[in-house]
Amino acid sequence: MADAINYGHLMQRALRQLIIDVLQQVSEEGLPGNHHFFITFDTTHPDVEIAPALFERYPEDMTIVLQEWFENLEVTPEKFTVTLNFGDQPEPLVIPFAAVKTFVDPSVEFGLRFDGHEKAAEEEELEIEEEEVEEEEHDAEIVSLDKFRKH
Repeated sequence: MADAINYGHLMQRALRQLIIDVLQQVSEEGLPGNHHFFITFDTTHPDVEIAPALFERYPEDMTIVLQEWFENLEVTPEKFTVTLNFGDQPEPLVIPFAAVKTFVDPSVEFGLRFDGHEKAAEEEELEIEEEEVEEEEHDAEIVSLDKFRKH
């Protein structure tokens, strides 16, 4: 069993589930009112599927807009697929939720930002870095603000 509860990981997982639920609703009912989404994702994620020409244009990340025209939005617990129009050329995209960096609905000023891929190795590195920071904090020197005040 872990030594601590990883709240950051649990929160990221819950927020990704929120995106899954929203996209599932949109796939079944369409976009209500003025809602629309800007979704930025990591194009280097191994499970992302985009056309080679799109990868050449967006070798690190890409932002898509789900607003007026999109087709074939399908949502699973791991990913979503959608067909979007790029220069009058429909292109299917497969985007795992683990690759999503940001999800924004500007119509209601709602946005989420994710810290990166959910990989065990990265989480272990993060836990180690947090421990190092805690150790450094114990060694910190306390400085009085009085010596910086003007008399």
